[in-house]
Amino acid sequence: MKWISLLLCAFIGGTTLAGSAGRLRHVAFAPGRSGPSKPNVIIIFMDDMGYGDPECYNGLGYHTPHINQLAAEGMRFTNFYAAQAVCSASRAALLTGCYPNRLGIHGALMPWDKTALNPKEVTIASMLKAVGYHTGMIGKWHLGAKAPYLPIHYGFDEYLGLPYSNDMWPVGYDGKPITDSTDRRIKYPTLPLLEGDSTVGYIRTLEDQGTLTGIYTRRACKFIKENKNRPFFLYLAHSMVHVPIYASPAFLGKSKRGLFGDVMMEVDWSVGEIMQTLKQEGLDKNTLVIFTSDNGPWLTFGDHAGNTGGLREGKGTSWEGGQREPCIMHWPGVIPSGTVCSQLAVTLDLLPTIARYCGASLPSNKIDGVDISSLLTNQPAANPREILVYYYHTNSLEGVRKGEWKLVLPHRSQTYMTYAPGHGGYPGGYAEADVPIALYNLAIDPGETHDVAAQHPDIVDSLQEIVSQYRVKLGDDITKTPCSECRDPAKF
Repeated sequence: MKWISLLLCAFIGGTTLAGSAGRLRHVAFAPGRSGPSKPNVIIIFMDDMGYGDPECYNGLGYHTPHINQLAAEGMRFTNFYAAQAVCSASRAALLTGCYPNRLGIHGALMPWDKTALNPKEVTIASMLKAVGYHTGMIGKWHLGAKAPYLPIHYGFDEYLGLPYSNDMWPVGYDGKPITDSTDRRIKYPTLPLLEGDSTVGYIRTLEDQGTLTGIYTRRACKFIKENKNRPFFLYLAHSMVHVPIYASPAFLGKSKRGLFGDVMMEVDWSVGEIMQTLKQEGLDKNTLVIFTSDNGPWLTFGDHAGNTGGLREGKGTSWEGGQREPCIMHWPGVIPSGTVCSQLAVTLDLLPTIARYCGASLPSNKIDGVDISSLLTNQPAANPREILVYYYHTNSLEGVRKGEWKLVLPHRSQTYMTYAPGHGGYPGGYAEADVPIALYNLAIDPGETHDVAAQHPDIVDSLQEIVSQYRVKLGDDITKTPCSECRDPAKF
């Protein structure tokens, strides 16, 4: 734990919140015309947080007052999606505005994988860096495990965090080092904490895991303070609430929901610290803050996992519980306070929306995101995105949504319904099931319980036409249709 203390001293230094003396006056960017200063952008990207986990999305057993306040002062989305229900694919989509299968990224990359996001792809960071932004990333990367496939090679000026998921370590569910040579997890390397391309420490114990939220948060506040006089982009990708979960001593035992509730309370504290720093530095009115998650909860871990708010299944599936996420956007003076958006939006849409507000050019390569600024300003009848396609595995097209209708295509899916969930950090069992074609009306059946395909054959046919179009463009492994528009990932 000695290195943890040293890191905390280094990262906390300079983060004490200063008073208002000497602040620069920032005026919020006015949509549709140039403003006196470019807006700052912060994306807070949670790991495995379910649709029902924040208290303002009906999370129970703990309080998340700072996330609640973010929603009360901004816009809460009820039909916002991750592009896929798994780590690396979801993160590639967020940063590039592309369906991950377009980029050749799928699943969760292992520490030893020889695949990474192609450095030729434009990320939000490289896009904003080109127009004068200082860019930083903190937290989980998971798009390449070693240099030159780490964040500072993708447009980020600085980086502190883990190269991949926090469960990719040679430690058992009991928090003890694995000694059984037959356990597949024994081949994981010791989990490194990176600064740029260099290892500055290791995460060896559950107690070390409990320091991550604090380390990330203090570094985020430091980044904000150091860059308050120039436009900045901060991508804060928390390791929590992905198992193994743990909290710092200040939050352990503080909730009625056990360790998961404690972790949620600490994550909420983190949001509060960031928002307080923005306010005290006079930056809150000129900063777009986006809070969302990479995919749904890993339900097999039971009391150490979150909840989907009644949506079907969870992480690793193309059911609603796997991809529909909590999302809150906050920007005083631009996004009306206390608003709820029920229109369809996806993490793919962040890049083109941010580009518009920050005066950046879109990538020359084709992307799949659309500008949703009309939603953020609550324009009547705004509907910039009509369609979402649900890809999973390497390139399997498993469903399509248009408006309130979702057509589920025949595929084989992981299911959490066969076995009881685990307890105390241990997983339950896994099962797979063959999924038949089905049509659901998500406006009245978000839990996907009633197949109404027989009652609406015309809607099935119209959605099948969209499926055919995407099979031509992006391919489909299930029907053995090759991708005509896909680009290659990095291979090394």
